[in-house]
Amino acid sequence: MNDLIVFEYLINPNKRIFWVYIISSILITFIYFIYTKKSNKVILSSKLWLHPSAKLDYSYFFLGYFINVFLLIPFILSAKSVAFAVSRFLYLNFGMVQNTFFSYKETLLLYTLALFVCSDFTRYILHRLLHEVKFLWEFHKVHHSAKVLNPLTFYRVHPVENILFGLRYSLSVGFVTGIFVYFFGAMIDIYMIFGANVFIVIFSLLGSNLRHTHVPISYGKYLEKIFISPKQHQIHHSNKHFDKNYGGYLAIWDYMFGSLKLSKDVKVLKFGLRKEQMKEYTTIRGILFFPFRNLFNRRQL
Repeated sequence: MNDLIVFEYLINPNKRIFWVYIISSILITFIYFIYTKKSNKVILSSKLWLHPSAKLDYSYFFLGYFINVFLLIPFILSAKSVAFAVSRFLYLNFGMVQNTFFSYKETLLLYTLALFVCSDFTRYILHRLLHEVKFLWEFHKVHHSAKVLNPLTFYRVHPVENILFGLRYSLSVGFVTGIFVYFFGAMIDIYMIFGANVFIVIFSLLGSNLRHTHVPISYGKYLEKIFISPKQHQIHHSNKHFDKNYGGYLAIWDYMFGSLKLSKDVKVLKFGLRKEQMKEYTTIRGILFFPFRNLFNRRQL
């Protein structure tokens, strides 16, 4: 069964740790340290990769897979159902339309871009809510309890948060798809590489995995107002800047809504929660149950 897990996550281009993305991240890291001549001592240290926080990430990754596949995904509303409901609503209320303005290739580009932008924007909104709504923050604390970062820290997420992100995906993708099906027909498709949205692949190849590492790559003060760099997401994980850089791939949402922090403005990064909170998230049992206990103690459950 373990072979199946590794097989799926490593060969699926829609997953963060798709083997091509891992290799591209390693190459970018290698070029970064050669070009900047900075010490690579930390990134090569066994103290980083064998830190208790990292070991917890590794073990929770496997458990999280089973929770998602067998307990969560079967019950989450599908994007296809949302798309059908939206297109049907538009047809019943506004009648049939026929596209004569955009070519098929232009429609594919529009649909591909709309999916990427809408998904990224809704990810920003939900991520910000997870920080600003106290009830949700109890669950999102799990992700920020990582003392050191590695690519599998991306999967250190409480099942409640996974449900919310699953619903966000279904609603955002289904909404956009329903509108495009209504205007352009059911044969709509997207531009893909490796079978995934071309924009997702491009950004993943450019180092998405480095966001959860100790490789502080910056895009510079101008590009970081458009795209989230690895260093910017690391800033988000630093305990003094949890309220900055909520964006997924695009930084424009942070720029527009006042939550942007550029790499040049932060020199020291210290990851994890406050010391007295960290002890609650050192085991899988703590990750899964302490959020509920904390809410119960505060009479929010």
